[in-house]
Amino acid sequence: MSKTVLIADDEPNIVISLEYLLQRDGYHVLVARDGQEALDTVQLMTPDLVLLDVMLPRLSGFQVCQKIRENPAWSHIRIVMLTAKGRDVEMSKGMALGADLYVTKPFSTKDLLAQIRAQLEDT
Repeated sequence: MSKTVLIADDEPNIVISLEYLLQRDGYHVLVARDGQEALDTVQLMTPDLVLLDVMLPRLSGFQVCQKIRENPAWSHIRIVMLTAKGRDVEMSKGMALGADLYVTKPFSTKDLLAQIRAQLEDT
């Protein structure tokens, strides 16, 4: 059974390219364009991994990450923060809220796919 990845990002170009690459790699892909939609999608579909932009409309990626981690039923969901905010303070905040990985933009899609595979190997 293929793993499900939720892309939560409001940048269309990033969504399109990641969606294509993940589907090509055999993942079932869901897309959310804002933080509230991401949370709603997690509740309905419970993905295996969330690619979560920090700067999202309605709810920030930090808020979404925190809400996912507050629900014990979602403890298995891997969270990869994907953001242009690469300062140490943002990275520390993301990890403290429960992110499994913090990747800064711009990123190598090849490296990101390898990191996603590694995150999903043990789920």
